[in-house]
Amino acid sequence: MKRRDFIAGLAGAAAAWPLAARAQQPPQPVRRIGVLMTNAEHDSEAQQRVKALNQGLEKLGWAPGRTVRIDYRFAIVDADRARNSAAELVALAPDVILAHTPAMVAALKQATDTIPIVFVQASDPISLRVVTGLSHPSGNVTGFVLFEPSLAGKWLQFLTEVSPRIARALVLQGAANPSSEGFLRSLQAVASSPRVILESTEVRDASDIERAVSAIAAHPDSGLIVFPSPIATAQRDLIIRLAARHRLPAVYPFRFFVTAGGLMFYGANNIDQWRQAASYVDRIFLGTHPRDLPIQLPTKFDLAINLKTAKALGLEVPPTVLAIADEVIE
Repeated sequence: MKRRDFIAGLAGAAAAWPLAARAQQPPQPVRRIGVLMTNAEHDSEAQQRVKALNQGLEKLGWAPGRTVRIDYRFAIVDADRARNSAAELVALAPDVILAHTPAMVAALKQATDTIPIVFVQASDPISLRVVTGLSHPSGNVTGFVLFEPSLAGKWLQFLTEVSPRIARALVLQGAANPSSEGFLRSLQAVASSPRVILESTEVRDASDIERAVSAIAAHPDSGLIVFPSPIATAQRDLIIRLAARHRLPAVYPFRFFVTAGGLMFYGANNIDQWRQAASYVDRIFLGTHPRDLPIQLPTKFDLAINLKTAKALGLEVPPTVLAIADEVIE
């Protein structure tokens, strides 16, 4: 064999070695995520959350349906459904589970103390005993906080600024929602100043909501404060219709209430948290323990106002409020 032919053959073989080595490596296992969600599968809000999570994973190099499988459980609006769905997902032995209400996290903690749990859209996780600290969460739980109790005071503040005549407000909260206690304390502290009478009621279904809203509407100069809860999200169209029918100024915990015709929203971006959660899922896939992932708190809060709804209610939004609004729907 001529020398240059030998060298050329050797170079070709060397170039093929990396390909051969990669071909001999075992394929990476498909990772698995479980997701517990309050919304029904075809709800527009659920679809936005799914899309945001997928976008976050894809940005980090994970391909849903190919390198990562996601098992969803939708329409979880009560504790029994949360427990059953948590048990179903734990039985699938996923690498990590995402959940976004205290009831879901509680159900998951009862079902497993080993599978990592990442929560989104949570509120005050220390008071709710989800974790023992923010910088170094305990056990197998970490995540992203969307609400903190003082937000409730801001809801009442904005409601009375937009509708100064309000003398009484119905606080609509989901039944057996542990987050409500902190919100109520914040409201009571603020309400003592403007002297707004607060009437709080727990609701479990649509009939509860109709009765509560109709009762408060019998009093003049009343308003509505809706706490975050699975039942409020599921019945948001009904709540918005009742507020319009009874001409009740209302403030809501999620932006999608306002885009659907509600008067006002103040809070953080809940959809973005699903995108952010993908970063914690990625780090857990790569070996980080949940206790080494600090709880993330919201850093930006938005105010959205529906001027069409304000006009229908006979309200003139003060220029000072419009000036700080992040979104004005006309």
